[in-house]
Amino acid sequence: MNRMHANRRIEDDGAMTLGLTPSNRHRGAHVCPWWAGYLLVNPLRRLLENPARILAPDVREGMTVLDPGCGMGYFTLPLARMVGPRGRVLAVDLQPRMIRGLETRLRRAGLQDRVEASVCDADDLRLASEAGSVDLITAIHVIHEAPDARTFLEQCRRLLREGGKLLVLEPRGHVKKAGFDAVLGAARDCGFKQLPRPEVHRGHAAQLLRAAEAAQGFEKSKISTGRAISR
Repeated sequence: MNRMHANRRIEDDGAMTLGLTPSNRHRGAHVCPWWAGYLLVNPLRRLLENPARILAPDVREGMTVLDPGCGMGYFTLPLARMVGPRGRVLAVDLQPRMIRGLETRLRRAGLQDRVEASVCDADDLRLASEAGSVDLITAIHVIHEAPDARTFLEQCRRLLREGGKLLVLEPRGHVKKAGFDAVLGAARDCGFKQLPRPEVHRGHAAQLLRAAEAAQGFEKSKISTGRAISR
């Protein structure tokens, strides 16, 4: 993955630090290249990371689910099947070629009517009109690529309805425990309550609940939603 010239990033000691130089904010900290999207949807990946097993505990028919950093849809297509014809999936990615690849796969699977796919900015998911309407956000292998993790979390909170959930999964190969714990601390500051952690293979995982009101010290900022990265 490319590492942009970040002011702050996930350092070698695992501590999560945040921010990006203005000239690079549109790109993100280190974004998976678009051509890797074809590799990431390889069916063999299910042997190590089965979408149905990961998503089933939290997804119900009729839900509205946000899939940030959707790439070409490794998790998006299973989500579309699980929410059913009465549900919908909002899929966003920083790279137009990822979105085009996703749309092709959706058409082939006959799932295009259940997914609203769009291109986002590095620090803006461009979903302001969806504020308070999302039941679940699946931030899978995404936050470690965000230019500013706190901004991403704040914006996720705004998009979730009261009682909505944020599922966070991060790969151990990219994120150390200290860095993941720092993300959880930032999430608490943003008004999330941590629920019992789900178990995942070779990764860090957390399930976060949107609290009824903003946590003390939560800074209200513009409603856009922080970056979508490919995974």
